[in-house]
Amino acid sequence: MSITGLEVFDTTIHRTNSWLKDLMQVQASENRHAAYLTLRATLHALRDRLTAEEVAHLGAQLPMLIRGLYYEGWDPTDKPLKIRHKDQFLDHIRQELEGTDPIDPERAARAVFTLLSNRVSEGEIKNVKQLLPSEIRDLWPQSDQAP
Repeated sequence: MSITGLEVFDTTIHRTNSWLKDLMQVQASENRHAAYLTLRATLHALRDRLTAEEVAHLGAQLPMLIRGLYYEGWDPTDKPLKIRHKDQFLDHIRQELEGTDPIDPERAARAVFTLLSNRVSEGEIKNVKQLLPSEIRDLWPQSDQAP
């Protein structure tokens, strides 16, 4: 049975729910709204730290609905941001989460990076991580650490 009447929309809703379910599992949480906020805030912080070219490459591998929230409010002017330290990156996530129930930015980043490592091609994850300073790369799952 179709939810929206359009297969392309039904498919992206299904894929988005699957991503959120996986993220909730990584976070050991049943809170779908918190998973959405975590995903959005972390993707925005990552997006703002990447070059415009890499933003597009990563975005191409996201489900359509998640790609929309990834690009939401993006202004490529003056990007990438010169975020060189883990604390700066986590502050970006914290700012995105202002006004919501408390969500630990480091746990959020680690959970979303685990999700991306499981859902995005290994080559793309390698490309993304190569653009990040080591302090931010260290937030990715250990099995995926660049040499």
